[in-house]
Order: sequence, then structure tokens, then C-alpha cells
Amino acid sequence: MKAYYVYILECNDGMLYTGVTNDITRRVNEHQKGLNNTCFIFKRRPVKLLWHEMFNDIEQAIFFEKKIKKWSKAKKHALVNGDEKMLRILAECRNASHYDFRPK
Repeated sequence: MKAYYVYILECNDGMLYTGVTNDITRRVNEHQKGLNNTCFIFKRRPVKLLWHEMFNDIEQAIFFEKKIKKWSKAKKHALVNGDEKMLRILAECRNASHYDFRPK
């Protein structure tokens, strides 16, 4: 069975990068070596692998990667730290349309 990984890297400038691959070790090494000078990571090396999760279906992995890419830095750190309580807090909608903010 094929394995796919969604991962989060921390760049040397504190930026977080989210990606998907079928070989986590190879991909992190490619990021470290800077094989592509047009890549987002190229000028932000060295990088550190903070988190990864394995999927058996590439479509699920891509879906989750796209979802994480939209998250705030704080929410990504909550995922990395396994802080489920903070993850739930940060997942709540905080805009004026949220039910907490509607007039009673």
C-alpha cells in the first residue's frame, strides 16, 4: 500500500511551510539541499521538520494539505504540539456572523 505524507516545516525565518509527498525523508532532504532556487523554501533554509502525518490516499492527503495551508500560524503550532484544546479554540469562527455574536 502506498503512503503519502502531509508535513509542516519550520524555516530559518520562522515561516511555516506545508507540503505533501510520498517520501518524507527524500522531500525534507530536497528542501535542505535547495535543489530548486525558485522554491519558497530556497532562501529560508535550513528547515526543520515539525510535524507529519501519513495517509493511504493521495486525495485525502492533498485535501488535508490544502486545509492546513489556510490555517493561521498559531493553529498550525497547536497541531504540531498536539494541543487539541487550542486547536478547537482556534478553529472557532470569530467573525460577526458567528452565533456567539448575534443579537439575542
